[in-house]
Amino acid sequence: MNRLKRLSPACWAIVPCLCLLQPAAAQVAQPTLEKIRSANIIAIGHRETSVPFSYVVGDHQVIGFSQDICDKVIDAVKLRTKRPNLQVHFIPVTSQNRIPLVQNGTVDLECGVTTNLKARQAQVSFSDTFFVATTRLLTRKDSRIHDFADLAGKTVLTNQGTTSERILRRMNIDKQMNMRIISARDYGEGRATLESGRAVAYMMDDVLLAGTRSLTAKPSEWVIVGTPQSSEAYAFMMRNGDPEFRQLVNDTMAGLMKNGEINAMYAKWFEKPVPPQRVNFEFPMSEQLRALYAAPNDRAFD
Repeated sequence: MNRLKRLSPACWAIVPCLCLLQPAAAQVAQPTLEKIRSANIIAIGHRETSVPFSYVVGDHQVIGFSQDICDKVIDAVKLRTKRPNLQVHFIPVTSQNRIPLVQNGTVDLECGVTTNLKARQAQVSFSDTFFVATTRLLTRKDSRIHDFADLAGKTVLTNQGTTSERILRRMNIDKQMNMRIISARDYGEGRATLESGRAVAYMMDDVLLAGTRSLTAKPSEWVIVGTPQSSEAYAFMMRNGDPEFRQLVNDTMAGLMKNGEINAMYAKWFEKPVPPQRVNFEFPMSEQLRALYAAPNDRAFD
């Protein structure tokens, strides 16, 4: 698929403000598929550094496991709307702005690494789950950090607006660990912070930590440790109140899972070298994920 019109974060930062100036009814009255058909544009939210799910390489090309699945959904939208030349606008999102951008219609479909949480379901709709991760720690091999108890009195890193941040802050209070918690804007900032030595460990989803490790200057110096603190069900986000669009997204994703096509996609991103550094994650599919693909669902874990 051709990568079309990708706007900068600075440009898109203005858009939510403009959308909020419209009457509330105007924001929800037009179904997503009708909106896409009329404009001949679909707006896809993506992450910039979430290797290997959704990230940018080369000349602003969005790639990753999430994006490969998303491309199939875009193909289905082209057929449903009878728009074979549908334009795709790629909009970078962060943990902080992804939900508002979906809510106000700036993003039609967010294809990143968002966890389906019951608390979020009042704000947005979620697709079927396409990946299951656990929250752990990335640290230097010589840091003497082996589990979460070892973080007491130390500086720890996580990402803003994530499940990991919520868990880490609650742990700090409940267990009186006296941690200093730093919250990064995204994985790029988080990696830079960790490599600089400002934090002894980085708490996030294990597979995304593996992606972060692959982008460090010396990946062999880093290790993922710790007892998993939660299981994360990754799903795509859409506006609430649009069952037709949600059904199309879910039917497409379920089809990939049940016919086995998603297995090849998984192997491509988790068991073979991936751009930009051609690192192999060597992250085999879990039995939990195999069972999920056999019986797709959109259930949250919490």
